[in-house]
Amino acid sequence: MKAQVVRVDVGEASYDVVIGPGALAEIGKRVSGVSRARKIALVSDTNVADLFGARVGASLVTAGFDVFPLSVSPGEQSKSWQVAGELLEALAHLSLDRHDLVVALGGGVIGDLAGFVAATYLRGIDFVQVPTTLLAQVDSSVGGKTGVDLSAGKNLVGAFKQPRLVVADTDTLVSLPETEWASGMAEVAKSAVIGGEEFLRWLEANAGGLRRRVNCVTADTVDQCVRFKSGIVRSDEREDGVRECLNYGHTLGHAIEKVAGYGVVPHGIAVAEGMRFAARLSVEAGNGSVEFVRRQDGLLDDMGLPAMDVAFEADRILEAMYSDKKARGGKVRFVLADAPGLWRCEPIADAMIREHLTAWAESKRRAER
Repeated sequence: MKAQVVRVDVGEASYDVVIGPGALAEIGKRVSGVSRARKIALVSDTNVADLFGARVGASLVTAGFDVFPLSVSPGEQSKSWQVAGELLEALAHLSLDRHDLVVALGGGVIGDLAGFVAATYLRGIDFVQVPTTLLAQVDSSVGGKTGVDLSAGKNLVGAFKQPRLVVADTDTLVSLPETEWASGMAEVAKSAVIGGEEFLRWLEANAGGLRRRVNCVTADTVDQCVRFKSGIVRSDEREDGVRECLNYGHTLGHAIEKVAGYGVVPHGIAVAEGMRFAARLSVEAGNGSVEFVRRQDGLLDDMGLPAMDVAFEADRILEAMYSDKKARGGKVRFVLADAPGLWRCEPIADAMIREHLTAWAESKRRAER
């Protein structure tokens, strides 16, 4: 398959997303086409570094760069102030200057972390995204959001910093664990529901092939998701309006992750649960329909994203929701979908949220009996 290239149009910061199997083979050549760096800090986690670090590093060296591998522990716990500080100290120790480059090789955690480090070192140096998980390829590597977590919640510290280039080699997805694959599947489902009827129908027809990781289906899925997100980012680079739609399912999803402890509930399962919850909430809070709830449930089931079988106390979840970035003026705000492509983001009264959370938790308890 020939690599597909999607242009993310954000003015002077525009860049290409290269998608397809074998895309890593030309990464040195592609990076040299967008950067005049002398030194590259190749940031990864230890698992991904073992799989792809040598190949990526060798290609960059062949292209004339001095490459310095920097590895962190895998997992959400590395997306922290402490690890970001350690990486910033490492860049300073290597004497990287403003023309040098950070390459983020890994999943969403590495992309967010390395991007944040690049955005803040010397008040900002260039970086390149090389996503190796489905979630990162379809969502987090595109759009320029970078950041780290606080104990109060996910992604509460960060910066908007567009990458110079994204290289999404779908061959890197072959060995992904099922939990990582599920996390990406949830973001795909979110994109299709928000993207509209045509995208949603396409995904419904191809959910089985994506679940089986058929390479051509995977590449087409990444391409469709990137094109969808690039359109959103072009309209709203800094999440001042329409870009909020990309948080569909994430208000409850992030709250579940926080209450359970980061890493306990896979991101994809939490977001899929958040989508199910938001669709039901939309029935009462707007113009949502039971038919749409059932259709979305069916899609999530077909994609291997079953409803959770664990309950959490309503008050703990509601408290966690207040740390969500969309909360404003003491109100929790939800992205709600009434139909494919028909969404809104609005404040929901605590009483209504608590009522639905209580019913949600009780349904889980009944299922356990």
